[in-house]
Order: sequence, then structure tokens, then C-alpha cells
Amino acid sequence: MTIRIVTDSTCDLPPEVVREHRITIAPILIHVGTQDLRDGIDFTREEFYAQLPSLKPPPTTATPGQDFFRRMYEQLAAEGATEVLSIHISHRLSATVDIARQAAKETKAVAVTVFDSRQLSLGTGFAVHSAAQAVENGKPLAAVLSLLEAQVMRTHVFAALDTLEYLRRSGRMNGAISALGEVLQIKPVLKMFNGEPTSERVRTRRHAIKRLKELLAERAPYERVAVLHSGVEERARSLLEEVHSDLPTGEVWLQEINPVLGAHIGPGVLGFACVSAEKQE
Repeated sequence: MTIRIVTDSTCDLPPEVVREHRITIAPILIHVGTQDLRDGIDFTREEFYAQLPSLKPPPTTATPGQDFFRRMYEQLAAEGATEVLSIHISHRLSATVDIARQAAKETKAVAVTVFDSRQLSLGTGFAVHSAAQAVENGKPLAAVLSLLEAQVMRTHVFAALDTLEYLRRSGRMNGAISALGEVLQIKPVLKMFNGEPTSERVRTRRHAIKRLKELLAERAPYERVAVLHSGVEERARSLLEEVHSDLPTGEVWLQEINPVLGAHIGPGVLGFACVSAEKQE
């Protein structure tokens, strides 16, 4: 039995982790002007965030089609996969899961199971990493899926936006509300849990960071935590130092948010992806 793991480029896993576990990444497309660029292949995240404020019209995003996913699954079968587990960003945020499911039905060369992570960024990435480790430890697919379902209920992602401008650009917010929010220095805190995106409105950057710290403390202790940012690595490192006491022992990733999400939330975002520790009976 050989199970191979597929995910998409919104998972934000570090490249070395992807290589180590032979995880296959489907790049989401970024439309910039007349170009269709592949996330993680045709440009770097640093390049994207440096150019984002000046891009006109604003970039849009799209998922590769069913044929792309089907060919990917067939390639893994040709490499010896007997099963494929395809884990993707929440269906509430993207059509990727639905497209992958259609492709799975069309794939005859190998059995494909598609799993909705009900998360984004490293909320998805942590699920992918856990699945890859479980497979390497010899777990059958049913056990891996059970593990993922349990982890979903312990996984939270929350982040403070620095501006409402990019939500307005992407059509996710009324222009008048966006303009009023900028005047009032509103810094929305976006939260994702079990496939449900919610938000809070906080005044000023200082209060937004304070709220992030409160949310982090509320869900401790943790088995996994990562600090997320969009183009503000120094501020992210500073935040990491400030919350050190709430973090688990071992490596804590500091990861730049993928351009697919960045196109909608803009630069200057800070946040956390975390998996709470299992409760002891």
C-alpha cells in the first residue's frame, strides 16, 4: 500500500517539509494583468507583496481545472501510488475541494479521497503534515482520515488585517464601508474554525495585536503553533518573541501567507495557526 498526499499552494507548508514528505502541491493561479501565474512557481511571495499595492487592476485567483487534478492523480498512480489523499482549503473559501472531488470521480488509475480541511493557510498545512507523518508511520487511510477529523476540531487560524482596502478591491466588502473603516482605523480580526469564517472589529493596530494574544492564550496549551504574516517578517518575529510563554516546546514556524489569500487580505497581516493539545482523560 502506497498512499500519496496532494494539497494546494494555499497550505503554506515550508518547502523543505513538502520535499521531505513527498507532498504534491497543486498551484493555485493568480491573474495579474494578462498573465496567469502559478502560485509558488512563477513568482516569490516577497515579489508578490512588494508589487501588490501597485497592481492595477487588482489580482484575482482561480483554481486549476478538473483535468489538471486528474492528470496529477494519474501521475502519482504511474509513480506507484495505490491510494491518493487530496487535502484542500475550506470549501467556504475556494472551489478547490469541489474541483478536486470531480477530478477524483474521473480518475480511474488510482483511488482518490478528497478531504476538506475546513481551514486555510497552515490550518490546512498542519493537517497535510499530520497526514503525511501518519502515512509514513504505516497508518491505513481510514485511520489517517479519523486523525484528521479529530485535528480539525482542535485547529484555529486567526489574523489581524492591517487595512480593509484589499477586501474592498477583491469585492468582498462594500466600498463605503471600507472607506469608513479606514477613517476609524478598524483592523478586522478574521477567524477560521471548522469551516466557519468569522470576524471581529478592533480599533487600531495595537488593540488588534492585543486581541490576537488573547485568542492565543484562550486556546492553550498547544501541540502546534505557527506565526503567519504577509510581507512583515520583522513584526512577525517581534510578535513571536512576545508570545513565547504560550507556545509549545520545539520548532515554531514563522511563515509568509500565500499570495492567493494575500490578494484578498493585503500586506501587513499578522496572525496564528494553531492546533490545541488533546485533552487528557
